[in-house]
Amino acid sequence: MKVAVCDYGAGNVRSVLAAFARLDADVSVADTPAAVAAADLAVLPGVGSAASAMGVLRERGLDEALRARVAGGGPTLGICLGLQLALEQSDEDGGVQGLGLLPGRAVRLHEGRVPRIGWATVDPGGEAYYFAHSYVAETPAASATSEGIVAEARVASFVGVQFHPEKSGAAGARFLKRCLSPV
Repeated sequence: MKVAVCDYGAGNVRSVLAAFARLDADVSVADTPAAVAAADLAVLPGVGSAASAMGVLRERGLDEALRARVAGGGPTLGICLGLQLALEQSDEDGGVQGLGLLPGRAVRLHEGRVPRIGWATVDPGGEAYYFAHSYVAETPAASATSEGIVAEARVASFVGVQFHPEKSGAAGARFLKRCLSPV
């Protein structure tokens, strides 16, 4: 399966590439709309600032490419900031318009330690994944942590996760392998 990891000039592109390579996926960096369109699975990874990331996505035409891809049924995965960018809005950086792939907004964590870094069990399923974030998605959840944080959200061909499967050991590898499986 051909996997394209969108490069918006921030964070964990290399660790996401490595995680898919360990699963024997044909994985590469995508920084053009054509590369996003040609992939069997497009991945919007996540570390960084919402405003900066959206700016680069717009500048490179990747925002429209991702919208068209999801509208056309192309499997797409958003990881952490990638989930937050898929929402309609983020409160980060004074307010940022997102891709609008999912309803809702990203809001700053107000309880506990911020940023929230560590492992959490996700239900349904009971798997533990690694989280590192300061914002959370307010959107209908496909799965959540025991604290009620949206761990996964889905709409059509888009799946977004707040956790980092590429840093979540065997559980993360199983999750990514499922993303590579034919629908």
